[in-house]
Formats: sequence, structure tokens, C-alpha cells
Amino acid sequence: MPAAKLAQPADLPNPAVALPPEAYRQAVDQADLAISITDARANILFANEAFSRVTGYSAEEIIGQNESVLSNHTTPAALYQAMWSSLAARRPWNGRLLNRRKDGTLYLAELSISPVIGQGGQASHYLGMHRDVTELHRLECLVSNQKQLIESVVDAAPIAFALLDSTGRILLDNQEYKKLVTDLRLPEPAHTLLDSLCPDWRDTLITQISQCTFVNRETRIDRPGSRPRWLSVTTSVIDMHGDDADSYFCTTGQPGLLLVIADITSLREEQERRRATTLQAVLAEEERTAAIREGLSAALFRLEEPLNIMTSAIAVLSRRDPASARVLQDALSASREHMDTLRQVIPQSPQEIIVSVNLNEILRDVLEICTPRLLTAGIVVDWHPAATLPSMTGRPLQLRMLFKALVDNAIEAMNVKGWRRRELSLLSAVDGDRIVISVIDTGPGIPPDWRLKAFEPFFTAKNGSGKHIGTGLSRAQQVVADHGGIIDLDESPSGGCAVIVEFRLDGDPI
Repeated sequence: MPAAKLAQPADLPNPAVALPPEAYRQAVDQADLAISITDARANILFANEAFSRVTGYSAEEIIGQNESVLSNHTTPAALYQAMWSSLAARRPWNGRLLNRRKDGTLYLAELSISPVIGQGGQASHYLGMHRDVTELHRLECLVSNQKQLIESVVDAAPIAFALLDSTGRILLDNQEYKKLVTDLRLPEPAHTLLDSLCPDWRDTLITQISQCTFVNRETRIDRPGSRPRWLSVTTSVIDMHGDDADSYFCTTGQPGLLLVIADITSLREEQERRRATTLQAVLAEEERTAAIREGLSAALFRLEEPLNIMTSAIAVLSRRDPASARVLQDALSASREHMDTLRQVIPQSPQEIIVSVNLNEILRDVLEICTPRLLTAGIVVDWHPAATLPSMTGRPLQLRMLFKALVDNAIEAMNVKGWRRRELSLLSAVDGDRIVISVIDTGPGIPPDWRLKAFEPFFTAKNGSGKHIGTGLSRAQQVVADHGGIIDLDESPSGGCAVIVEFRLDGDPI
């Protein structure tokens, strides 16, 4: 179907009729852009009204003058040479020149000069169009200066900045942020921090970016072979306008997320040193109490065996010699009373409040406390923490006691005269919905048939066949079970012992 033709008003000229030359003149003369036409030597032959408004020269004053009358004579000669070279090659030229008005004031002119090619193939005239861009240049300089000032201030700031778009792409950062990339050996520290502080940020950044905002949240990033870094992060939403053509008429911009990252490692290290001193004293006291508790429990457990035998003997004796049976029953009852009294004086385990804990911090505390023993035993520690570890609910003191017992057992396993390879590997990782902690030593290892017995109360094989298990595994298993986890023993690649502890992220301590 042919396209429908638009109806032409009766009073409009037929577009097929040629435009009169006078219409061309009027259109050029009344144009808001300063237009001039010169001969081949740049002598002005025509200037429109806008030309007079910009330069201050009337048409009568300027016609016949050379275009150089407008020059301030401070424009670099190389610029004029480039202009005439382009025009001589019959190519248009665009650029900016510093001009002077009739009243002597200066203005920056943005020019576009096109050669008019005659029948001989040479430029017979030049068409010049220019406008006063002095104010535009001032605004451009103002924006550029402000941009440089902001960039200088941001780069000189002692804190890191990173601006993310809705897809998580880094749009802007500063020198401190680039240092974080190098120091932490992470492609984008901002992503790692958000993974730790706002796990759902990738989805909410697009749908509800305001849910990604928070103030002064702290997180810890552990790196193998380096000290941990403590960072405080504040996020805010920044409204940004797109620079593409499609966004020109949009009233709302595309928001971005600004991260302000402060390194508080020195402050936290000082706090950690003070806390470690206190914690060491608390753990030492709890270990002493636990040893007393375990010793008394072991004694009561051992005493139960002869008392049970006496109970059986009384049952037999009561039929043959009732009088002797009564005497023996009185002694048994007295023994039971004394044992009950002994049970009452056994120190109770501390009742801890269940809180949110980070196992990397727990493990770091344990290594800090065990450092003197590790150095004395000549053990090399290979610490491989997950860069960030989700928090779990638990009892911090019990968890520290758990991992300290495992590290102490590993130290004792390798601290054997003549044992050369002494390495302890400590790893933390996230595997799906579980946190996995591995304590691996290069000691003598565990026979397969002992791996279940090792968790029995009071089991030890220190004086057995040269293999080592250590003590406290029953207590360790109880702590793990109380936190809804599992503990397993396996052989390490070196033939030593590998203790694997797993906790579910959604598990609740008992």
C-alpha cells in the first residue's frame, strides 16, 4: 500500500518550486549564528545581523575589512597555520580563536570555516560561522577545576571510596581503594565487603538499593601469611544521571552505591591485644576448672565399678549372712553419700549467652594464645582463613576451648623428641550452608580403629603404640554437638591427623 501523502495547505509554495535567492539571503541574514562570507583572501564580503551583535561592528563598518581585524593577535601561530593548511586542501576547519570586539573586549569564538569551491576547482570564497563561547568556556573550566579539586581531595583522603552502579560495576574509586586491591589481593574489595556485610546486595542493588545502606559496619578480612585487616564501611545512595542520548529527557537518574571504607586495623589490634590478655587468663582458669571437673568425674566413674560389685555382693551375701550384708550395706550407703557430696563440689561449666560469632576470630584468638607453645615446639603454622566468613550463633568461650584443645593436641602430637616435620595447618572455608574448620598436623597420625574410640570419655593412647590422639576429644565432641555440628578424624596427606569440624549456618546451639 503506498504511503499516504500529507495534505499541503493551499497558501504554502509547492516544494518542487526553487527557493528564491532572496529567501536564502534573508534566512542567512536573520540566522542567530554569526555568519560571514569572505573572498579568497579573507576580506569580508557579507556579514549578517548576528555577526554584528557578536563583534560590535555594523555591516557597513566590517564589509571590506579583513577577518584579521577581529584577531587579538595572541592566538598561537601554529593554530592559524593548521587552519590555512586545512582550507588550502579544500577541507573545512573547526576550532576556537581568541577575538576582540569593536569595544576592545575579548571573547572566545568557536569557528567553523568552509571553503566555497568554484568551477575551476579552487576556493573562491570562504563561509565562516562562529559563536561566542566565552561563558561556555568559563563553565567548562569551572567544571574541570571542580572535578580536579574533588579528585585531588578524594585521592588525598586517608579513607577509600568506591562508587558502584546498579550492576555492581566500579564507576569511581580513589588511591586508597587501589591500595586495598593490592594489599588484599582481591579483584574488587568492595564486592568482598558487601558479601560480608550485606549478603543479598547483588539483588537489592537493582530492586531496592536503599536496603544496601548502613553506617559504620565493621568486618574483618583474613589473608594467608598476613595480618588480618579490620575495615569500617559506610554506604549511601548517590543519584546519578546517564550521559547517553536516551536519558536526556529522563527526570530520574540511575542511583549508585557509594562505599566509604576506613581502615581501623591499628585500633582493633590494640583492642585485640588487651582482649587477648584477658582471654588468656579466662581460658587458663576455665582449663584449670575443666581439668578438676574431668578429674573428679573420672574418679567418680572409676569408683562406680567397685561400688556396683559391692551391690552385687550384698545381694548374694544377704541370703547367707544377713548381718554381714547389713554392715556392708551401711558402708555402701555411706560411700554413696560421700560420692554424692563429691558430685556437688564438682565445678559447673560456665553458662554462656548464645551470641553471633565469627569463627575466623575464634581461631585467630586461639592461635594468639597458643603462639608461645607453637614457637617453643618449633611448629610452623600455615593459616588459611576464608577471606570473609559468615557469622554463626554460638558460645564463644566453649568454641575457643574446643579449638584450643585441638591445637594443643596437635602440638603435643608433634612435640616428640626426634620428630622433624612440625607443621600445623589451620583452614576455614564455607561449603554451601556449612562452615568447615580443618586442623591438620604432621604428627604420627591415628590408627583407623582408634578414630571412634578417641571420642570415648577418658580415652587416651599417649603411652600406647607410639600413635597419638591426645585428650579432650570427648569434651570437644560435646561442644561441637551442642552447636549442632559434627567432628571427624581423618588422616592428613602427610600421614598425620586431620580434625574436621563442620557447623551448619542455620544450626542453633543446644
